Amino acid sequence: MYSTLHYICIMSCITHDTGTCTESINAVRDALYVLNGKWKILVIVALSTGPKRFKEIQRSVEGITPKVLSKELRELELNEFIERQVFDTIPVQIFYELTPHSDTLKEIIDSLVVWGKKHREYILKKRRLAEER
Repeated sequence: MYSTLHYICIMSCITHDTGTCTESINAVRDALYVLNGKWKILVIVALSTGPKRFKEIQRSVEGITPKVLSKELRELELNEFIERQVFDTIPVQIFYELTPHSDTLKEIIDSLVVWGKKHREYILKKRRLAEER
């Protein structure tokens, strides 16, 4: 039985040897470290339509708590996917927006959207077939 990371090595069409497999594992590990959890990509998608305030992001990303959103925004800012802009108004206004570096995730997010739709369709079809039996 193959591990998930071993499967990734095989699926990546790389000549499978210890060095390239280790490289692939490290690259996937780095990506997962930066984008870990179920919220970061959703926050990025919510910001894809333009700058938003904290509450607007929270409303867009259904189910996220203020504490978790705050943590995710800090980590996304640390990894330079978003930028926090503070406007010296009364009251102070804070907006979050995507950086040009976040564009590097576009292909990944687009692929996740396509795969997610196909997967949902697949699961619903299987459930309908099971109910018909």
